[in-house]
Amino acid sequence: MAELPNTLDEAIAQARGATQAAIAAGYSRLQIELLLPELKPMPAALQYLPVFSDVGADLKIFFSDAGAAALAKRDWQEVPCRIASLDVAGSRQTSTVEELVQPEDQVFLFVAPTSVEVTPVEQACDAAGERPAVLFNPRLEDVGTVGIGSTARRIRERFLNTFEPCYYLRPMERSVLFRCYPAPWQVWLETDGRYTVIAEDHLKPDSEKLDQILAQANSPEMPIKRGGFLADLQRLLKALGQ
Repeated sequence: MAELPNTLDEAIAQARGATQAAIAAGYSRLQIELLLPELKPMPAALQYLPVFSDVGADLKIFFSDAGAAALAKRDWQEVPCRIASLDVAGSRQTSTVEELVQPEDQVFLFVAPTSVEVTPVEQACDAAGERPAVLFNPRLEDVGTVGIGSTARRIRERFLNTFEPCYYLRPMERSVLFRCYPAPWQVWLETDGRYTVIAEDHLKPDSEKLDQILAQANSPEMPIKRGGFLADLQRLLKALGQ
């Protein structure tokens, strides 16, 4: 069983390990979510990149807009990869998106795509075929943009459900929702400064199920597994300049 990370470095290292395990198991569409306060996706994505060191320059990285892509090209000059912008792809014809996905590309990484880019992301993933495609801290289900009705459901059912959530870390009030492939989804609860596993499931609990789990957390029959967590995470991330 994976333990909760104590630092951001540990969390990203776990995400790399979960990615490797999921790809080895045959998954080609993966999702990484580090829902941490103060976290900026670009520096975190840079720490994550060594997981694909074996493919070298055949790694294709997509950013949401041309500005972010240009910034990455400037700051990541030592990283052997190709960088593209989703807004450039999305503003033209579908064939342009397909042209961005070249035969020599082996792995595709989408850094913090939003619901605005869901169409080019889906087109690029379709063009990628069985080659690994990873969503890193996506915001494709932003209710403020896509709404809570049929559009959001269609996006989730048609596209987002094709991705395996191989790493997920979401701190909440005195609790954490956590998944590190191949382990199941876990709910951790803080008691007296220590975090304990209070529930495990192979499916991600929705908000109603999560509320039920937390409401029953004081049951004396609840099994306990001890573990650590991100000590003063917000202070740590600020100190790291993330």
